[in-house]
Amino acid sequence: CRCNQMLKKTLRFIDNLSDKSGKVISPMIYVVLGTLVFEVFARYLFNRPTIWAHETSTFFYGAYFMLGAAYCLRHEGMITVDIIHRRLPRRIQALLNMITFVFFLAVCLVLLWLGGKDAIYSWKVWEHTNTTWEPPLYPLKTVIPVAAFLLLLQGVARFIRDASIAFTGKEIKEN
Repeated sequence: CRCNQMLKKTLRFIDNLSDKSGKVISPMIYVVLGTLVFEVFARYLFNRPTIWAHETSTFFYGAYFMLGAAYCLRHEGMITVDIIHRRLPRRIQALLNMITFVFFLAVCLVLLWLGGKDAIYSWKVWEHTNTTWEPPLYPLKTVIPVAAFLLLLQGVARFIRDASIAFTGKEIKEN
């Protein structure tokens, strides 16, 4: 069926987008670690602490964490409380996932909407932090709606797969 092929193609696109975004941002953890190591050496070995390392590592870790969420969801790396869930039949698990998707959707939409508003405002005023270093905040605030959008897409893909299992008992297979 043409509709089934289009659905599979869409799911594959979303999965590939999550995989690629996860792989692109994964080296960011080395920036975080390098910055923290540099600060430790500067502070404790040379008694010359920086004014930028803490904020830089926080910004990069925040972006890493947010942008990695879709990749994590794609590969089922999210922490779940599955003491009861994993013992249920697969169709019931899928149905419960579909019910909790409502909450997931609400969180993603709020992050997308409010994060988008905040990012636009931040770009308009060229927002910076109120610290001695004063780095720009607008790039980091832009990450919030982008990450929410990627997570939302992957959540929709998971919802579609769960719906297939819940209603037909079959997984959507890649050909």
